[in-house]
Amino acid sequence: MWFKNVRVYKLSAPLSTDMAVWEQALTEFRFTPLSAQDAVKSGFSFPLHASIKQYCHACQHMLFFAVKRQEKILPAAVINEEMQPKLETLEQEKGRPLSRKEKQSLKEELQQSLLPRAFSRSTLTQGYYDAENQWLVINSGSAGKAEDVLALLRKALGSLPALPWLDNHKLNAHLQLWLQNKALPQGFVQGSDAELKAPDEEGAKVKFSNHLLTTTEVQSHLEDKLVTSISLEQHEGLSVAITDDGAIKRIKFHDLITAQNDELGWDDLTVRLDADLLLMASALNSALLSISQQLSATD
Repeated sequence: MWFKNVRVYKLSAPLSTDMAVWEQALTEFRFTPLSAQDAVKSGFSFPLHASIKQYCHACQHMLFFAVKRQEKILPAAVINEEMQPKLETLEQEKGRPLSRKEKQSLKEELQQSLLPRAFSRSTLTQGYYDAENQWLVINSGSAGKAEDVLALLRKALGSLPALPWLDNHKLNAHLQLWLQNKALPQGFVQGSDAELKAPDEEGAKVKFSNHLLTTTEVQSHLEDKLVTSISLEQHEGLSVAITDDGAIKRIKFHDLITAQNDELGWDDLTVRLDADLLLMASALNSALLSISQQLSATD
């Protein structure tokens, strides 16, 4: 429920805020379990809880959704063990080593035959559309996973004019400033973690954890390296790590935030989860706004 890593996408045109429209669209692309011969499947699932049968959940100006992905697990060691005797038999029959193409074909046939016996693994990725700020927030630090969610949303909604929320050029410049403790987003102070990487072919890296970042030891690396990640903190708010590709990672909400709804208890699951979602998204949106406004201040 409490997002840990996010990818944010800015929309160039507003989406419908009609929950009925979303519910119907997402239902058409709902998740169905893997069949014996399927390797992977994705579809929309229930964002609040498995017992709350809604594919879309409205909360003020936000619409929440979730994508479930299920895939078969076929370890390489298992495939290789099954493949080796078949490979040796075929090479003896043909009287020659198999070509790369033949080996790949054999491997694919073997994988298909093993699928019915493979274990499956499921993951759930939540996200929300914020109609007020016109962005999509996906609960994943992986660009690939977030793009998969966007692709499924695009199929369901028919159109999704979404681009990464931050200008990478401006972000790179600000990461350098933030490590120097300059021009920080409003309400944030410098954290204690940072990563830097040299832009040359060797790409030398240095990482600081739980470290005072204003020390000469850290600052001297700015002479020949670029900042790839830095942590920022709000007083009694969020702590985050911002990476040079626009991801917000290692999100931690202060106890004063997460405990605000404790008095509600859990007797009414929908009410409690709805309240926690609103609390989480409000705190996260506030942080995202502060970061984006700081970067756009140079326009």
